[in-house]
Amino acid sequence: MTVVAGRALFSDRLSMGLLVLTAVSGMVDAVSFLELGHTFTANMTGNVVFLAFAAAGAPDISVARSITSLAAFLSGAALGGYFGRGVAGPLRRRWLLLSATCEAALLVAAAIAAIAISGDSTALVDRQYAVIALTALAMGLRNATVQQLAVPGLTTTTVLTMTMTGLAADFTLAGGSHARMTRRLGSIASLFAGAAMGAVLLRFGLGVPLIVGAVCVAFATIGYADA
Repeated sequence: MTVVAGRALFSDRLSMGLLVLTAVSGMVDAVSFLELGHTFTANMTGNVVFLAFAAAGAPDISVARSITSLAAFLSGAALGGYFGRGVAGPLRRRWLLLSATCEAALLVAAAIAAIAISGDSTALVDRQYAVIALTALAMGLRNATVQQLAVPGLTTTTVLTMTMTGLAADFTLAGGSHARMTRRLGSIASLFAGAAMGAVLLRFGLGVPLIVGAVCVAFATIGYADA
């Protein structure tokens, strides 16, 4: 049964595309956390926790960066929810393609801002906030879109807490043969691989993982839309 579920996953272009998007989330958070002042732009749970730490007086936490990320993410999610509401059937493919195109464009814009970072300290700070805002906006737009797609086992591409909870529950209740379990395992592996790849790509420049992420988003979505 597990083998059959795995084959079903890899024959489903939408599921495969969502796994690629999950990997891109890992790349984006690698950029934001490792290079932009320990801020998340895909995983908003981390930013809420950071703000709580700051409120309690913990040092070396940027409230401004966390708030910028949260505001941009929520803006993207609001736009995605508004324009994607009620989309179904053939229109669902078109909306997913449009949403992914916007996400890829935002990631490219963030990469350009990252590449343009110079040695001037003021420009550096401005570019950092631009990268944070652009990537968080992209992730919010995508999260709203993925939520509306409602693919069982792949309802989010940025956080894994509920994914791991569902994985443990599926294993207990279905003896390891539930189809959603394969998707959840794939989601965990994808985020891990994407974050690791993002950390490696950062060695070649701040904009490199963002460019790679944009390319991955484009190809993954085109592959589904043309199916």
